Amino acid sequence: MNTESLLSLPVQAPPARPDTSPLVTRLAETCGATWVDADSIDAWAAQGGDRVVLFAGDAVRFPEGQDVAVVLPELQRSLGRRFEIGVVQRHLEDALARRFGSQRWPTLLFLRDGQYVTTLAGMHDWDDFLRKAEEALAAPVSRPPGIGIPLVSAASGDSGCH
Repeated sequence: MNTESLLSLPVQAPPARPDTSPLVTRLAETCGATWVDADSIDAWAAQGGDRVVLFAGDAVRFPEGQDVAVVLPELQRSLGRRFEIGVVQRHLEDALARRFGSQRWPTLLFLRDGQYVTTLAGMHDWDDFLRKAEEALAAPVSRPPGIGIPLVSAASGDSGCH
């Protein structure tokens, strides 16, 4: 195969995995969402602007994740396409969600210019969903939540115990 014929091959999404729901796969195949994973999310998010990643969760345990997958493109349209959508294959969701402090399913992860903004967990009534997404898009960047235990330097001179 010569170089010209390689360049004319269509770009294809990663193959769907049996554990990734058809509705999540549809977001990438027909709605313009980008597949992201631990290796690509930083570069994708750093492309600039607001970005929303769907962590749908297991379709059997968290069926509302499928509802969010259907509503997300409508939310994007209603908000003037102010954000790009990223999706994660199911077998990669847990580790990536933990990286951003997400512990609920489904969750929308909001990023801006490569930085964490917030998460929006669960499925909501349309008006509430729209309002909460607008609030997330207006929120400042912040630090992803950690495990909740602040670290104190021993050199600071302050004792943690009195």
